[in-house]
Amino acid sequence: MSYKSIAVNLAVDTAPDPILKVAVDLAGRFGARLIGLAAADVPPLVTTGDGLVFEGEIMQIQREEIEKRLGELKSAFARLVPASINSEWGQAVCGPTRFLTVSARAADLLIVGSEQKGNVYRAVDFGSLALGAGRPVLVCANNVEVVPIKAVLLAWKDTREARRAVSDALPMMAKADDVVVANMDTDPDGSIRNSLDDVIAFLGVHGIKARSELIAAEGDGEQLLEFARSIHADVIVSGAYGHSRLREWAFGGVTRTLLEDSGINRLLSY
Repeated sequence: MSYKSIAVNLAVDTAPDPILKVAVDLAGRFGARLIGLAAADVPPLVTTGDGLVFEGEIMQIQREEIEKRLGELKSAFARLVPASINSEWGQAVCGPTRFLTVSARAADLLIVGSEQKGNVYRAVDFGSLALGAGRPVLVCANNVEVVPIKAVLLAWKDTREARRAVSDALPMMAKADDVVVANMDTDPDGSIRNSLDDVIAFLGVHGIKARSELIAAEGDGEQLLEFARSIHADVIVSGAYGHSRLREWAFGGVTRTLLEDSGINRLLSY
């Protein structure tokens, strides 16, 4: 029970060292191959208010700048990943979300940093990645260099996404000292308690000792984060709840809150 292949995204507009240190540490702990990935794209031709467009020469300059930055990130990857870790590198001049989604086929786990901005040509869209990659996505908190995994909070609801998250997080939970399976509901009934018991039993079969918590509250992301802080959780594991609407992702409240919060590590599965 382990992640044998981990991919990490190095954003072109973010210092690579913190997220690389997280990835190297996790690859070492799981004995995993580490794949470094980086991508950015040249925006398409755009008409300005004066009727002008970005022409080929300008686009070529932008492409060369991207390629130069990708080369710098490749060098940083080679510098920070020790020889003891089996590693490889991939880069492309294309949209980073698309590149990571395609590259996910070679990985058990994707790691991305929270510091990225909203430019879709240069930064990953976390929601689209989580819903499209078919792999768990670890969105790291700002500027962390190590994800301890001593305490893991599993945000449980009896859905396909949550069940997928439980399976995807097994290697991580197996290394934790404290695993809490929590359900939020204003009026938890017997079926919710039974589902929590089943999850605890499932984890036990995999050698993971866990405890359950019923939080008498609406399924609100802020309350989940508050509870996570109260138990000093290192990682929140959650299903990613959303759907595609007119080529844009629409998310439920908890998922949206987790995507927006950069103060805690989040493992999202779909």
